[in-house]
Amino acid sequence: MKKRLAVFVAATASLFASAVWAGDQYVNDTGYANSGYDVVAYFDLEQAPVGKAQPAAVPGDARYTATYNGAKFAFANAENLARFEADPAKYAPQYDGHCAYGVAKGGKVPGNPNLWRIVGGKLYLNITPNVVTFWEEDINGNLETAEGNWPGIEPAPASHMAIPQFQPAAPKT
Repeated sequence: MKKRLAVFVAATASLFASAVWAGDQYVNDTGYANSGYDVVAYFDLEQAPVGKAQPAAVPGDARYTATYNGAKFAFANAENLARFEADPAKYAPQYDGHCAYGVAKGGKVPGNPNLWRIVGGKLYLNITPNVVTFWEEDINGNLETAEGNWPGIEPAPASHMAIPQFQPAAPKT
């Protein structure tokens, strides 16, 4: 009986541990989530219409950081850091910073912080300008598919790919 209980406890602990660690944020060589760009700042930028390039992401500052979902985020200023700390789930990119269209297609590839869109109060990233074109052909349909795919994809390890044609600037100090 003790042996069965020990196996049950170990299996349950393993299940809870995997649930806690499932879905690691995408972190590139900068060592920061979102390549070191301020995730709160997007919500203050004027979003471009579909089919137009978004404003550039705002670089974070290494003096203003917070940890969420096992990753370090950088912010441009203390105010944005405080906003994030008050509600990190509101500001963190969806799909752990992976490309939203990639999730709609069934996998995890990195999200480029300069290829973003806020939909329904949530931040979504894509990997390349070409992918943005596909994403924007049917944002709502792609989101619906991605939401259906995400529960099965989330536990997979975070992508370790580099973002194509993107040179991140590590957060300034």
